[in-house]
Amino acid sequence: MIAEFSIVPVGEGLSLGRFVAECLRIVEGSGLKHQLTPMGTILEGDGEKVMATIMACHSRVLQMGERVVTSIKIDDRRDRPADMDRKVRSVEERLRK
Repeated sequence: MIAEFSIVPVGEGLSLGRFVAECLRIVEGSGLKHQLTPMGTILEGDGEKVMATIMACHSRVLQMGERVVTSIKIDDRRDRPADMDRKVRSVEERLRK
């Protein structure tokens, strides 16, 4: 599974870096392949572990504030293992053709 998620603490001001840092500590501790982007974090791995990691991040940010909105996009396929690098290479190859 590949999942992209973002967590927004509501009512916590304009700077959210401390929340992102807390989540990244959890993500790094999960051992999952991941990529931090300007608008969210991408995880790759076993679906249950991916979702458990996202929920751990959600719970941690909720501990830090009163309200949290978490958005998740999931790409899950059966025909081959999920691979975020392969998805990017596929598009790059098409651009070169």
